[in-house]
Amino acid sequence: PRPCCSVYELCSHRVAGMLTLQAPEDIDRHITLDVATGQPVVIDALGPVVVNSDGTLSRITNWERMEESERNVAKRRISKRNVERLRAFRDKGELKQSLVSALAAASSDGAASGDAGGGGAEGRNASGFRFSIDRGGTFTDVYALCPGEAVPRCVKLLSVDPANYPDAPREGIRRVLEAATGVPHPRGERLNSSRIEWIRMGTTVATNALLERDGARTALLVSKGFADVLHIGSQARPDIFDLRVRCPGVLYEAVVEVDERVVLAKSEPPGEESAARRGLRRVRGETGEQVLIEREPDLDALRGKLAALRASGVEAVAVVLMHAYTYRQHEEAVAALAREVGFAQVTTSSSTLPMVKLVPRGYTATADAYLTPHIKAYLASFVAGFDDDISKVEISFMQSDGGLAPADSFCGFRAVLSGPAGGYIGYAKTAHTPGGPPVIGFDMGGTSTDVSRYAGSVEQVFEARLAGVTIQAPQLDIKTVAAGGGSRFFFREGRLAVGPQSVRAHPGPVCYRKGGQLATTDANLLLGRIRPEHFPRIFGPDEDQPLDV
Repeated sequence: PRPCCSVYELCSHRVAGMLTLQAPEDIDRHITLDVATGQPVVIDALGPVVVNSDGTLSRITNWERMEESERNVAKRRISKRNVERLRAFRDKGELKQSLVSALAAASSDGAASGDAGGGGAEGRNASGFRFSIDRGGTFTDVYALCPGEAVPRCVKLLSVDPANYPDAPREGIRRVLEAATGVPHPRGERLNSSRIEWIRMGTTVATNALLERDGARTALLVSKGFADVLHIGSQARPDIFDLRVRCPGVLYEAVVEVDERVVLAKSEPPGEESAARRGLRRVRGETGEQVLIEREPDLDALRGKLAALRASGVEAVAVVLMHAYTYRQHEEAVAALAREVGFAQVTTSSSTLPMVKLVPRGYTATADAYLTPHIKAYLASFVAGFDDDISKVEISFMQSDGGLAPADSFCGFRAVLSGPAGGYIGYAKTAHTPGGPPVIGFDMGGTSTDVSRYAGSVEQVFEARLAGVTIQAPQLDIKTVAAGGGSRFFFREGRLAVGPQSVRAHPGPVCYRKGGQLATTDANLLLGRIRPEHFPRIFGPDEDQPLDV
């Protein structure tokens, strides 16, 4: 950290949900307290400002060199510590009275105030509605901050209920707008979004699609001779003493080998004909390595194979070629051809994970191709129910790393833990006491159960295995299993089996009154482990009945 100024020297004034704190002797030394959440959080336009224990301020100097995920983690950690220290100074009477008054006001009415700028909306609707939504596989929860209301509004509804509404998050927004404004918002009409400031959502759409293998029909385009490379995998054995070795599952249903070859230019052994004599083109890769182009991709031969794949109903392709991390031109040429043939979703490994090692790069690219169409279809259906002003509303989605991403850049391989990540950040903010013991998060939903740990700092991993699929991307350290309240019961070979398939919200368990199938929730209800009076009355044709015991 670089020394800045002192909290004892700061004057303050209030601007639309922000406290601008400024050192009188130097107008460039200023920080902002964002009180949108009801708590003061010290943030600086040039990076977080650290409140030191002696009352001095420091600024993080390497902020501009950090990755986005690192910034999110650092900002949360620093902000929490700053809040505690500012309040300690306030309690000891060591802050100027103007700052004490501002902090008190921030704590009392910050939740109803608008923040400055409104994100990407250029200050639009600084006092508009703010929606935080958890869209799970079974239930959707909507938490709304409404203008002029000190108490947030909450709505819980089934994630899928086609007899009553087409989209649960949008229906939750509709109910809040109608109740808060008193203006009717009929279900069959597009919603007026002019009063909405932002929408932030975490969703298990990608998680559940991966767990239940319900993604897009996908094909793998790989360098010739490597058709089985992802099926073979890394040969790693998680349990070395397990005699039943299971090959990892794959997400693609077809493989097309691309006749192309790129090799790294190594020092040539004595007696070998030089690359120049063999007529090989030598180029410099993006990593600085020299590569030799042995064969350009045969696009004419590939065109017919891709057309046959598209005609068979395959929706997405993942392009994974050797050494594409440093020389991506071959992947881009193949991807352009695939789009020309008619594939709506084309993922290249060089764009998702430009790093060495073909296998993890291939796993990540195929996961992205498999899941992204599912996500795009959901986003399109969600946005379609609003008027044209929805393009001016800041819509963000929780990513697997715990940060938010704009809707247009939200993609499959970064979305597998979107819903669970929201729960992680939530309990980390509310349940953990600084200096206290670690907190265990247990999040059982309808389709999956997520377990995590928080000990004062966000724990991230850069490679994780979910539902038999290895994905390399920054993500919170969350363990997910395909078991939840909606896990379906089967009789197989004369014995009772559970999951991994889910009955979901529609038709749901039998007790949801929708002609559903037997699931874990039904068993727990009959055993008395679930109290119907604690469930919302949202079941039945009119959405007003309790669970059916």
